[in-house]
Amino acid sequence: MLHWHSVTEIPQGWGPSAVTIGKFDGVHLGHVEILRQLNDIASRRGLASTVITFDRHPASLLAPEQRPADILSTEDRLALIDHQNIDASLVLAFDSELAALSPRDFVSVILLGKLNAQAVLVGHDFRFGDHASGDVSTLQALGAELGFDVVLIDDVAPADGVRISSSRIRELMASGDVAAAGELLGRLPRVNGEVVHGEKRGRELGFPTANLSQEATGLVPCDGVYAGWFIDGEHRYPAAISVGTNPTFQGANKRTVEAFLLDQNLDLYGHNVTIEFASHIRGMVAYTGVEPLIEQMHDDVRVTREILGLGK
Repeated sequence: MLHWHSVTEIPQGWGPSAVTIGKFDGVHLGHVEILRQLNDIASRRGLASTVITFDRHPASLLAPEQRPADILSTEDRLALIDHQNIDASLVLAFDSELAALSPRDFVSVILLGKLNAQAVLVGHDFRFGDHASGDVSTLQALGAELGFDVVLIDDVAPADGVRISSSRIRELMASGDVAAAGELLGRLPRVNGEVVHGEKRGRELGFPTANLSQEATGLVPCDGVYAGWFIDGEHRYPAAISVGTNPTFQGANKRTVEAFLLDQNLDLYGHNVTIEFASHIRGMVAYTGVEPLIEQMHDDVRVTREILGLGK
């Protein structure tokens, strides 16, 4: 897939293309269906499948107090979009200049002038142009005038009939239901980051952990203990994962993500890794001492083995 981070990078004469537009945060199963339909239309009509996305959520500029947490970094989003065999992606900086473009200018300058769009796929709640002043009817009117088709895409909903959305995934993660979030994502929720030195309390207790840096990317679930996987390059290890502030210890107020790798003792400092959350085990608890905590950690490992199907 070709990646462009500015309209100036688009080669002259690109297209004609089929285009879809969105943040694609999470690249969940609903997004995957949109990309499948984009490829289908592009293939049938001999068009280049092209995704327009943004470097940040539009609310970052338009309503910062309402800005939702990112589910994935931009790099992860593009990698997952790439897996859907899209021809090209354009990442637009959502800044004041872009936000000020009128709907007509957005269409004429970007969709037509740069991408030569012949078909534009959007959802029923699509908004665009100057402070989201344009909607689907605006786009359809411009399409009829300027010569491109608008294809409306229905929401994707699982068996319970509730639409798959990034906001729903955030709600599930906030409640710790990483398994349900994973069902909507079509894969396990994950965070990426560098392994850094922590307080080394886990090592002192016999459970050395790999601690992610505070700059880790991805949506972290609510405080608690989870069963999951620790991925270092091509290596994938089962892990019991702790998220929180270690309330058993006084003065521990920094929220951390740390993973205890089962049956491993590795030097991972400085490695850029991925942690995947498979299932919630329990909430975060302040214990009365070290011994009850150690007993609980042994039980967490046992439950992790059961959840991941590892046996004893």
